[in-house]
Amino acid sequence: MNGSFILIGSFLALLIFKFPITFSLFLSSIITATYLNIPLMSIVQRLVSGVHSFSLLAIPFFILSGEIMSQGGISRRLVHFSNALVGQIRGGLAQVNIIASMLFGGISGSAVADVSSIGAMLIPMMVKDGYDADFSVAVTVTSSL
Repeated sequence: MNGSFILIGSFLALLIFKFPITFSLFLSSIITATYLNIPLMSIVQRLVSGVHSFSLLAIPFFILSGEIMSQGGISRRLVHFSNALVGQIRGGLAQVNIIASMLFGGISGSAVADVSSIGAMLIPMMVKDGYDADFSVAVTVTSSL
């Protein structure tokens, strides 16, 4: 039997039994590695080599740039500008979130920095304005991509 079928099948079976996603991913990987007789040292070596990636080093710096822009007032200004553009129409605050995320993403180039700075400001505003918290987070995350 193919290893990918075992991996996907065990993952879906664990999800059906209401295991959390993190445990399902971990346990399905262990089940597949055990079935395919993959040596433990090979798994550990791949985990360690995967962490030593320069692209992973960029994520904290994008978050730092988002925080610098947020503390510097760029995020607030983008939100006020977006509010002037689309704030008066129905669902305006959600659309302000989308426009501000589009502009901020164009400046920073990072979805992570966008979510950390625009989301920290607009999600509480949206919840206070009567939007559902799940909807506010979903709009922020999808608009930052």
